[in-house]
Amino acid sequence: MQIPYLPNLIHYAIPFFILTIIIEVILTVKVKLEDYEFKDAMTSITMGLGNVFIGLFTKALILGFFTFLYKYRVFTIPFTWWAWFILLFAEDFIYYWNHRIAHESRLFWASHVVHHSSTKYNLSTALRQTWSGSFYTFIFWAPLPLLGFHPVMILMQMSISLLYQYWIHTELINKLPKWFEAIFNTPSHHRVHHATNPQYLDRNHAGIFIIWDKLLGTFEPEIEKPVYGLVSNINTHNPIKVAFIEWYYMLRDVFTSKTSFSKKVLYLFKPPGWKHDGSGKLSYHLRQEWEKNKKGDV
Repeated sequence: MQIPYLPNLIHYAIPFFILTIIIEVILTVKVKLEDYEFKDAMTSITMGLGNVFIGLFTKALILGFFTFLYKYRVFTIPFTWWAWFILLFAEDFIYYWNHRIAHESRLFWASHVVHHSSTKYNLSTALRQTWSGSFYTFIFWAPLPLLGFHPVMILMQMSISLLYQYWIHTELINKLPKWFEAIFNTPSHHRVHHATNPQYLDRNHAGIFIIWDKLLGTFEPEIEKPVYGLVSNINTHNPIKVAFIEWYYMLRDVFTSKTSFSKKVLYLFKPPGWKHDGSGKLSYHLRQEWEKNKKGDV
């Protein structure tokens, strides 16, 4: 099978990122008449540049892992239009589960929390990417090379998914046509995902297609104005702290909690907020409280 040359789309997209962020700054200040938080944006951009630099090394690791699995593939899927079409949905479905588990397991949240750490929501927020996640989250995509998708195809589709999700990080686009909102992830859907409002927590995990959330019970429409950030914000613009502070908190809980070894290990896999003594509040607890209060107001 002949393997075509496929460029690194993320590197080619960097000038586009810069241009659109500048345009968004101008529109925010001149049209929306709002201040633009440049310090927060610079933190996000720094995190993005760090992610690209680390990716120069982790891409080789990921490619090697996929290539190893590809040797044991069930089928050999060619580089044809229908293969790309199937891969579009298959990769996006895997992304949904990777993203969902990143919110439901602290080990994966430790790297993903970086993306949610900004209290602002704009195009620069899309660039606020993990420095640690690319070393281990790729295991979710293992089924694809085993099925027979070539590693180069998989990496390309992962890049396409990441690029798609760039433009949905904005408040300048309100609602798109109903048919588009029904099928695809949009700024409105993704604003919900980044919000800390109780009814919005752990909702709308979609990458490209919002249909997965609707089918699997994690969809929430944007009604109330979103409040962005974390339930407990980290209040720092230091890129090193943004990248690793949750790893510190998680490992501190593992090693210093006065409980059994088995419960210490659970700090790695239970959701964020979990405590071995039952004192912690998870996102669904906050959602239940909100629903109870809402009923009481009726």
